[in-house]
Amino acid sequence: MRMLMDVTFPLEPFNTMVKNGTAGQKLQQIMEDIKPEAVYFSARGGKRGAIIIVDIADPSRLPTFAEPFFLTFNATLEVHVVMAPEDLAKAGLEELGKKYG
Repeated sequence: MRMLMDVTFPLEPFNTMVKNGTAGQKLQQIMEDIKPEAVYFSARGGKRGAIIIVDIADPSRLPTFAEPFFLTFNATLEVHVVMAPEDLAKAGLEELGKKYG
């Protein structure tokens, strides 16, 4: 199941990690572990943030993707199921429209 992870990093401990040179290597290790399809970093609400797309085959694996951000950065995280256009094409919207429309 493809998921969008919306991550917000609090200023601390991230600022300290940037100053002591460990932020980049911690992020790199997490990315190697979770193997995202795409990652975009940006400023969000005055804090650092990231949008990360991952494929989670089993919902019980979600902690494997979320905990590194919680434990390493004290980050907050929202997770949303997302679909590519080809996924949406297989969703059966026409049948659902006929049934519930």
